[in-house]
Amino acid sequence: MTRKYFGTDGIRGTVGRPPITPDFVLRLAHAVGRVLRRAEERPTVLIGKDTRISGYMLESALESGFNSAGVDVVLLGPLPTPGVAYLTRAQRASLGVVISASHNAYPDNGIKFFSAQGTKLPDEWECAVEEALEETPVWSDSASLGKARRLNDAAGRYIEFCKSTFPHELTLKGLKIVVDAAHGAAYQVAPTVFHELGAEVIAIGCSPDGLNINDHVGATHPEALVNAVRAHHADYGIALDGDADRLQMVDASGRLFNGDELLYLMAIDRMGRDEHVPGVVGTLMTNMAVELALKSRGVKLVRARVGDRYVLEELTRHHWILGGEGSGHLLALDRHTTGDGLVSALQVLQACVRSGKTLSQLLAGLVLFPQVLLNVRMQPDHDWQANPALHAATLAVEAQLGDTGRVLIRASGTEPLLRVMVEARDLSQAEAAARCLVAAVSPV
Repeated sequence: MTRKYFGTDGIRGTVGRPPITPDFVLRLAHAVGRVLRRAEERPTVLIGKDTRISGYMLESALESGFNSAGVDVVLLGPLPTPGVAYLTRAQRASLGVVISASHNAYPDNGIKFFSAQGTKLPDEWECAVEEALEETPVWSDSASLGKARRLNDAAGRYIEFCKSTFPHELTLKGLKIVVDAAHGAAYQVAPTVFHELGAEVIAIGCSPDGLNINDHVGATHPEALVNAVRAHHADYGIALDGDADRLQMVDASGRLFNGDELLYLMAIDRMGRDEHVPGVVGTLMTNMAVELALKSRGVKLVRARVGDRYVLEELTRHHWILGGEGSGHLLALDRHTTGDGLVSALQVLQACVRSGKTLSQLLAGLVLFPQVLLNVRMQPDHDWQANPALHAATLAVEAQLGDTGRVLIRASGTEPLLRVMVEARDLSQAEAAARCLVAAVSPV
């Protein structure tokens, strides 16, 4: 079945336009509730959200939809996406629900789901929900309606979980760290975690007003973090996105490190502590330099489709632990069931603290290949794969690059964009090749 509503990370769109409207979200929750009740008589779901003003409206719609299907609801309030995943598992809930559009600006919002085990749900489950959406609602009678309550210490429980993933024998004392929460879901949690582990914390992007999430701050706008690290003479900077499942880091010089580099560091740190790392999962976008560097150490890199859910699927298939994306979605499955910006930052910091080396020193041997990524806006139903000019241009570029680069063209799972990426050892060659491919794409 072709999915109508679900993308690579739940259901996302502009608030007030289908499908992100209160009537659809109510029907969505009702449909999900009916799917849950096929396996469980009285399911319980947890609902968390980021700081968008639309979260209030969508939270109410979800609560009503679930209750109408005979499902109990526990409201968590603003909480990072991985915090919802953790509490879903810890509370033995049937499902976790997050109201967030992640790194998008405030006019957008979305709904994503976690299983009882705190993992992203498979395509088959999403198809079952879409099928239920096409069915006539079956409203519960008064005696069978679900109930709702609030978990008041949700943030505190998640803070303690994050701290538990950092080695007890280590401390962040003596470090000055700038923490940028993108005015998002981690605005209270993130500064507290690093402060309670001993760091001096400078907080930016921690004053949400419902309209400023990801607004020139956070993991997708790291310039604010770079400037703050330099201005405060900090040792490190940590940038999260709106729902805190992405991570970018900065060292004292203001040098920015992306998810590919941090994933590589997490792998070599474990190898340096004599842990066996049989393989690492990246994506089609993972930098070729990381693949070659891991190969030189006897570690295989497997590429999954873009999206942390697909990285998780490959990790599960291979029984591996480490995976991630250049965007900063990083997974360490012996620490958490899903990508977690805070937990990943603590994994990187413990490597620095334990070794007594900076990020730059630890990653001195890794030089990323230049990647040029260009986005082309297109109609949602545009069949770019049937474009003969693009096909011919792609073959020509690939022949030119040989084994010293890569081409990747894919449709975005969250926006009506065609993403054209070229990777090569030489930046000018990558730029010219990317422009050639974009020119071959038919205009909207």
